[in-house]
Amino acid sequence: MEVINTSGRRKTAVARVYMKPGNGQVTVNKKDYKEYFPIGILQYVVNQPFQITNNEGKFDVQVNLAGGGFKGQAEALRLAISKALVKLSPELRPPLKEKGLLRRDPRMVERKKPGQKKARKRFQFSKR
Repeated sequence: MEVINTSGRRKTAVARVYMKPGNGQVTVNKKDYKEYFPIGILQYVVNQPFQITNNEGKFDVQVNLAGGGFKGQAEALRLAISKALVKLSPELRPPLKEKGLLRRDPRMVERKKPGQKKARKRFQFSKR
């Protein structure tokens, strides 16, 4: 079997994933994912697709992550891994879809508008 290549995005974070059969090693930007994501919740988010599909320790994942913060990167990686698992075997789609792991979260930061302090906050209004 060849290497499966997918990508996932969340806010401004982009995860490019290269997945192949192996012993469960996840490497993010040339570091182990537990070193890259030291917070337990983010490690859980990264492992979620494997836990749902009972594929823990069966695939080696090589990841290039760019942009965003830690949480956005972890969620982008989760989407990319989910897409790769579905590409590998389509019968894994229903459990992943049921948990909402195949949906790209469209929420982004609202842009700052001219004549305002931030996206929605305005400068103080003086009547007189």
